[in-house]
Amino acid sequence: MAYGAVVVIGVGGMGEAIARRQGPGHHLLIADFNTDTLEKVAAGLRDDGFEVTTQQVDVSDAASVQALADASTELGHVRQVIHTAGLSPVQASVDAILKVDLLGVALTLDAFGRVVARGGAGVVIASMAGTMAQGRFPAEMESALALTPADQLLGLPFLQPGAVPDPGAAYGIAKRGNQVRVEAASLTWAARGARVNSVSPGVISTAMGQQELAGASGALMRTMVESSATKRLGTPSDIAAAAAFLLSPEASFVTGTDLLVDGGVVAAIRSGAVPMPTG
Repeated sequence: MAYGAVVVIGVGGMGEAIARRQGPGHHLLIADFNTDTLEKVAAGLRDDGFEVTTQQVDVSDAASVQALADASTELGHVRQVIHTAGLSPVQASVDAILKVDLLGVALTLDAFGRVVARGGAGVVIASMAGTMAQGRFPAEMESALALTPADQLLGLPFLQPGAVPDPGAAYGIAKRGNQVRVEAASLTWAARGARVNSVSPGVISTAMGQQELAGASGALMRTMVESSATKRLGTPSDIAAAAAFLLSPEASFVTGTDLLVDGGVVAAIRSGAVPMPTG
């Protein structure tokens, strides 16, 4: 018998790994924009004995996210919410990245912050790109990313057409926005007796990660990995393990923070071991 609901939004490599790790004993509600991917992952999970419900979601649409939150409550107490949905710079335009990666997280935090059960927990998958952007943005910009109501977020002056030069810049803004948004949302989640944190992966060997490695920034990314302490790509299981900790009772004193899981890449950059472009 399932003990409450675990919601996983985005079922790419990391989302599926987290669903498999967190699913036993719970009713899994998995959601994705791509219905083919969604049903393929669901079929594999069901074949392995998981209890699974699927729902298509457009995380950039408030009504779609709210419908998912409403559906989750029909499956029992909402114990865990994991948001992994996102687009990378090689996949999408500035506009799409801001809608999916930035607004999508804000809408998810709002909608599920109203339904998560007491004792529940949430995890948002951000990125080391957000960590690397820390300190680059004015305090007023970070405050706006954290606190502006979701329905006004994309109207911020520094997010208007022409203000964000390229998808890479949009990605950095969105992922730093995820981190500070989670920090702020931890207070509203606390009102329901729940916690929420973010995980910032480094270079992970998923389909999306491989696309980035094959793209224009691939050489720099490989240099970063080779210069890191672990000298390897991360795996979806590495991220699932980090999420599992933050979702568990062992992390009951951890909320509103970000866990960097990058194999030491950011440490290598900050120590000067990786020559970074200045342009």
